[in-house]
Amino acid sequence: MRLVSTSRCEPGMVLAKPVLNQKGAVILGTHSELTGQTIKRFKQMGIDMVYVRDKATEDIYIDQVISDETRCEALSTIYSTFNEIQTSSSIKSQTKKSASLYSTFSALCQRIIDEMKSRKSAINLLGNIHIHDHYVYSHSLNTTLYAIGIGIKKGYSDKELTEIGLGALLHDIGQMKVPTSIIQKEGQLTSKEFETVKKHTEYGFDLLRQEYGFPLLAAHCAYQHHERLDGSGYPRGLKKDEIHKYARLLAVADVFEALTSHRVHRRAMLPHLAIEILYSQSGTHFDQDYVESFRNTVAIYPIGVSVKLNTGETAIVAGYKANMLTRPIVRIIKDPANNPLPHYHEVDLSKNLSLMIEECDIMR
Repeated sequence: MRLVSTSRCEPGMVLAKPVLNQKGAVILGTHSELTGQTIKRFKQMGIDMVYVRDKATEDIYIDQVISDETRCEALSTIYSTFNEIQTSSSIKSQTKKSASLYSTFSALCQRIIDEMKSRKSAINLLGNIHIHDHYVYSHSLNTTLYAIGIGIKKGYSDKELTEIGLGALLHDIGQMKVPTSIIQKEGQLTSKEFETVKKHTEYGFDLLRQEYGFPLLAAHCAYQHHERLDGSGYPRGLKKDEIHKYARLLAVADVFEALTSHRVHRRAMLPHLAIEILYSQSGTHFDQDYVESFRNTVAIYPIGVSVKLNTGETAIVAGYKANMLTRPIVRIIKDPANNPLPHYHEVDLSKNLSLMIEECDIMR
């Protein structure tokens, strides 16, 4: 299968994976044939990428980090929870509902952990679909997958992984108390608007701890995920070990996911450049140990995605070798003049260091 930008989709292409909306509901299932109308609808919904069947990649297998069913359930749970907060003034009196919500998210975390552990392979970026107007939902889930992946790499217990997962799933819950006009503003925020955005960490802590009764550690993930080791973060300007280890871990996952995603105010960054930013700020902004664990956990270019090399050739990411997750194996399918090749051949970028990825379909 192949991961294709909706801007490059053509009528007649057949889906290899279902397409979900922001609520986690399937809007078009596997084996469905695309039409001009469905492609237009995807674009209107802000859906960037879809998986399609393709002769050049029919033998490429994508090992999902979690099942489609779990992804649907997670997005649906996040959406319904966040949407209720956004439309409700207070839920303090709903004690039963609060307990039920904690139980729901805990069970969801355990399901994600079990599935990720059973696969025991690198976390494929999956070309995780972001719906522009509803970025926070998919961002919350994707950040959770990265964070739990780091935790598994570190050998954390299921209890610790669940605490990390709860914090990650809900780390941006406070954004529901920030005006949508600011969150979705195109262009630079004013200093006053940025101060308003920064309050989402405090709102998140209050919602999780005081209104929903979530454990303190989960609430601290929401409160501290924008803190930085050198004290330059917010809301309290904490330094080094003053920041809980879960929040230090979450910061790495959160920033990488944000940098490699399209936002209303900027385009996505190439994954290897996002990794370079994390490395360049290790020890000052980010915990170096977690950055290293992240690099050895996540396959940063989605298997099946189209890339352009510095030679001008077009290739498909076909796989990875262990411990070489920033340098994939690519299948070259077009020459520099964009002519399809009669015979495909694969190149291992970990062994051909002169070759570089200059463009990626998910970043266009």
